[in-house]
Amino acid sequence: MNFKEIIQEIYLKIKPIEDNGQLASYIPELANVNPENFGIHISTLDRVDFGIGNCYDKFSIQSIAKVLSLCLAYRIVGENLWERVGVEPSGTSFNSLVQLETDNGIPRNPFINAGAIVISDILISNLENPKEDFLAFVRSLSSNSELNYSRKIAASEKTVGFRNTALCNFIKSFGNIENDPSEVLDFYFDLCSLEMNCKELSALFLFLANDGKNIVDNNQILTKSQTKRINALMLTCGFYDESGDFAFKVGVPGKSGVGGGIVAVHPNQYSIAVWSPKLNEKGNSYKGMRFLEEFTTRSGLSIF
Repeated sequence: MNFKEIIQEIYLKIKPIEDNGQLASYIPELANVNPENFGIHISTLDRVDFGIGNCYDKFSIQSIAKVLSLCLAYRIVGENLWERVGVEPSGTSFNSLVQLETDNGIPRNPFINAGAIVISDILISNLENPKEDFLAFVRSLSSNSELNYSRKIAASEKTVGFRNTALCNFIKSFGNIENDPSEVLDFYFDLCSLEMNCKELSALFLFLANDGKNIVDNNQILTKSQTKRINALMLTCGFYDESGDFAFKVGVPGKSGVGGGIVAVHPNQYSIAVWSPKLNEKGNSYKGMRFLEEFTTRSGLSIF
């Protein structure tokens, strides 16, 4: 498979199209990003490593970090995790409160904001130094000791995070938050502010294409069964209420973030990261979604 040729051709096709998306201006710092940025990077299990465009420019990965916090929590508490968060697509927007009332404070899945807030609470209860320990986990996956939170973006989110504050307090009222909501939210905003580029992101997620094993040092991050379940959740819940559309058009597990990033994984094949900051009406990268649809169609490598 000539990934380099396929990616170059699709990049040149998608880059000039009219981008109907909008920057995530409700987070002030994200509104300052150059809307023309567009980068792609692929990492494969047989050591193909190729990028194009703005693939070396760092951006805020936002909700993509929810996969990483979920992996760490799953690794620590195992199957008990699913007593506090569900595994079903939400059918509502990523910051909706509606479903929590019906489900007695159990978020529908770990990738909507409510679910990621519960995962943050679990990590705080199980880690001695949550922010430092989570960052160390991410750095170990990437073999990059310089990955870090963005203080500017975290602070920007905290100034407008009223709805997340409401979610956390509402879940607390049902008894599904154990720690102080202000501590949980502080950790949640920091983890969403992680900054990476497409090259770092595609390399980091390659363990989910490798049965949970880090390709660099052969360390088993998750069991094979846990890896299968994380990938299943990314396929069914990774794009908010556009997850079905992504599975239908692209056909691989993936996760988006409102910073404009998308990471997608094909088990036993590759991990690919795309970044284009302008979002469609569902909060997913407009060009990123277009690119990945073309990529799996041209390569013939989806899971279906």
